[in-house]
Amino acid sequence: MEIMQVRDVRDGWGIDDDTTVRDFTSTVYGVKFDFVSGGPGYIGDLFILQGDSLETPLVLIRTDGTLKRSL
Repeated sequence: MEIMQVRDVRDGWGIDDDTTVRDFTSTVYGVKFDFVSGGPGYIGDLFILQGDSLETPLVLIRTDGTLKRSL
């Protein structure tokens, strides 16, 4: 899963090379949007990930073909 390769996701969820997709998905809620913004004009994939605690969710966008943390 591409999201599991993003450094902020790996650090935030303690993902290592032995973590399976099933392990990860058991502790995260996620949604993907085909996002179009009126300004600053972003168009593309937007992912919001929420862990199993009520903290600020992690937001990722795809820029230049790579997923990156948006904030």
